[in-house]
Amino acid sequence: MALANAISDRLERLRGRLILFAPVGLGAGIGLYFALMQEPGPIGWAVIAGVAFLSLGSGLCLGRTRWPGLGLPVLAAGAVAAGLCVAGARSARVAAPVLPFHYFGAVEGRVVIIDRSQSDAVRLTLDEVRLDDVAPWKVPDRVRVSLHADDPVLDPVPGMRIAVTAYLSGPSGPVEPGGFDFRRMAWFRGIGAVGYARTPALPLARPEGALPLNRLRKAISAAVQDEIPGEAGAFAAAITTGDRAAMGRDTLEALRASNLAHLLAISGLHMGLLVGFVFGSVRLGLAMIPAVGAATDVRKIAALVALVAGASYLALSGGTVSTSRAFAMVGVMLVAILVGRRALTLRAVAVAALILLLLKPETLVEAGFQMSFAATTALVAVFGALRDVQGRRLPKWARPVFAVVLSSLVAGLATAPFSAAIFNRVAHYGLIANVVSVPVMGLLVMPLAVLAALLAPLGLSGVALDLMRWPIEWILWVARSVAALDGAVGHVIAPQPGVLPMVALGGLAMVLLRGAGRIGGGVALLGALALWSQAERPDMLISPSGGLIGVMGPEGRALTKARGESFAARSWLENYGDAADQPAAAARLASGRDPVFELGGVTLVQVAGRGASDRVAAACGRADVILYSAPVLESYPEHCHVIDRGLLAQTGPLALHVEGEGLRVVTTAQRSGHRPWTGIRRDHVAPVPVLEALGGFQ
Repeated sequence: MALANAISDRLERLRGRLILFAPVGLGAGIGLYFALMQEPGPIGWAVIAGVAFLSLGSGLCLGRTRWPGLGLPVLAAGAVAAGLCVAGARSARVAAPVLPFHYFGAVEGRVVIIDRSQSDAVRLTLDEVRLDDVAPWKVPDRVRVSLHADDPVLDPVPGMRIAVTAYLSGPSGPVEPGGFDFRRMAWFRGIGAVGYARTPALPLARPEGALPLNRLRKAISAAVQDEIPGEAGAFAAAITTGDRAAMGRDTLEALRASNLAHLLAISGLHMGLLVGFVFGSVRLGLAMIPAVGAATDVRKIAALVALVAGASYLALSGGTVSTSRAFAMVGVMLVAILVGRRALTLRAVAVAALILLLLKPETLVEAGFQMSFAATTALVAVFGALRDVQGRRLPKWARPVFAVVLSSLVAGLATAPFSAAIFNRVAHYGLIANVVSVPVMGLLVMPLAVLAALLAPLGLSGVALDLMRWPIEWILWVARSVAALDGAVGHVIAPQPGVLPMVALGGLAMVLLRGAGRIGGGVALLGALALWSQAERPDMLISPSGGLIGVMGPEGRALTKARGESFAARSWLENYGDAADQPAAAARLASGRDPVFELGGVTLVQVAGRGASDRVAAACGRADVILYSAPVLESYPEHCHVIDRGLLAQTGPLALHVEGEGLRVVTTAQRSGHRPWTGIRRDHVAPVPVLEALGGFQ
């Protein structure tokens, strides 16, 4: 009884901070949903919904009993179950057709998004799609097409209806077991097919009243770039309208290498700077009017104006996921001011997280959500703890300097594990770059952007844009200079699936709990780093087509091709912390036609290229397994184990691990499971003889 009372008392002390733990429980349930190997059936969903309803209800009832603290674990179970339900409902709601075959032919649709692909080609996202000879119920809601024509005749505008001859297929899956699954992201964004066109796209109809905000964004972006030339104009267009299409790849790479890429995305920093500038300016302006300042609460008026400004910025920027997330965060803080509560608190951050997780639970597994809330939570916690200390011990002139350096340090440390895990790189001089760039962004660039918007109706926006150019040039110069330093970028291996959840929960425990809870959070962080250091590097990777093979060697991963399947090659190298490019990685493998590999006592030979079918029989006589990447044959020599495109279409890319005197084979299909976005049938993940012949199957 004494132990029960002690536990109840400890849990009771957390009841006043219940809102802080609500998004943690909800997020745990959402994360559990995405970790499932298959969807729960109708009975499973009924059970989960029942657990959520009963646990939340009984948890609240237990709060009124003799041991109210004991209701918290029940509430936690209810929150996890509710997270599962929210994620499942969202997945079902966004369900749309996914193209199940390769398509080549005419594609018609309305342009809704214009950006650039990784190869720097103009890329269009279309809705209201029509495909020749494809039944309407099989046509995806949205398709994304990269335009590779040498002489494009189209100047795309949002709302324009176009036609183009394109190659389309369903969104591609991971390039290795456990890798990033583009299919999941495409599923929640309604993209059911992706592809490319090598012939010019033709306009069918100019936009007439459709997508007015998108056309306004395009017009503003063009006007900004006309006024500010070069990369500075492209940067200005990106931070004002979200249009990054004009950004050069070298500039983007410099921003990433200097850890300044976050300045380009319209996210919490930009929304916070803009809303903060509007709030401060309106409040100061009203306070200077004696009659208004004495009679009204100017803070509430300023908060209302700032809220409208933030909503306008959200609409103008296209309402992307990162901008929506940023607006939710600042919106909660401004509403707190309107109702007379303190704005910058962990409760405000928790409410913003709850709103986002309820509306778009898929953002939990995206880089933007993880990094934004990691930085915001850490900053609010640290500055809240130091609020009194800073005020007493620092002179006035030193406080802004201290705030900039500390905020850059705290945000950098909080986001470092997520950035390293997701992007496989560490910007060693990122703190320096941020300290000398973020103040310029906040004090000059964003205020001048607001001034340009205010002067635009008078035709005087050019004055502010001309002034805006120079601080942007400074930021770009800092990015290029820092990126050019020796050792500016370090490369990091991708962690195991459980590492980032451990980092997140450990960090939250250190912020939200006290005493032993914080110690436990620190132990979880150390455990995550220790687990990360033991991440596996597969001894061999086989691409989705079988045409590219990567083998671990003394210098790193060696590739069988210097060109082709570049996305898979780049992903493999980045995921395992390898700084080499594809040609350099291919030079590590000194082999001619039909290379032979010895792994775990198994001999494998790749047969590819012209005349591959004629060489299969000879290869079977000298190898245990044939990696055949040419078109699938009707039959193979007897007792010949062959991994061909047909098999890889079922299993997805393969990873081979040497274990003792044998091999362990891991397939992408089994790692991905049977989910709405995978399109993998249950019989596609069953063991097959050729994989069993390699000595193992997983």
